[in-house]
Amino acid sequence: MRSRILFISGHREDAPRLSQMLHALPLALDHVGTVRHARAKLQQKDYPVVLTEAALPDGTWLDVLHLTRESPHPAEVIVTDPQADARFWAEALNLGAYDLLTQPFYEPEVRRILFNACARLTFEPYPRAAASST
Repeated sequence: MRSRILFISGHREDAPRLSQMLHALPLALDHVGTVRHARAKLQQKDYPVVLTEAALPDGTWLDVLHLTRESPHPAEVIVTDPQADARFWAEALNLGAYDLLTQPFYEPEVRRILFNACARLTFEPYPRAAASST
């Protein structure tokens, strides 16, 4: 079964490129261009990961983070930005983002980060051995 990732970007041309990068993994991409459309998608489907541009036509990545926090299903938020620097990366992580992807997209990094983020929510952690009472 393929995990679905919601990609929020005003740059329509990025969605096919990202889909191509993910084709060999059990991941599929749905694309919307605005926070408003993302809200509707998140109400319809359970997405373990939301990949969003930092700046959107009708909001920012923080609006997306709040949307996922309001959703009944947990989702990891990954932020993408061509101007990502260490300060922005630290801010995003401190405020609750899972990770940051710089643009232009580098396929091995995209695949690793998106796969790991999906796996974090869709797979049960390895069970610990029960402590023995002696």
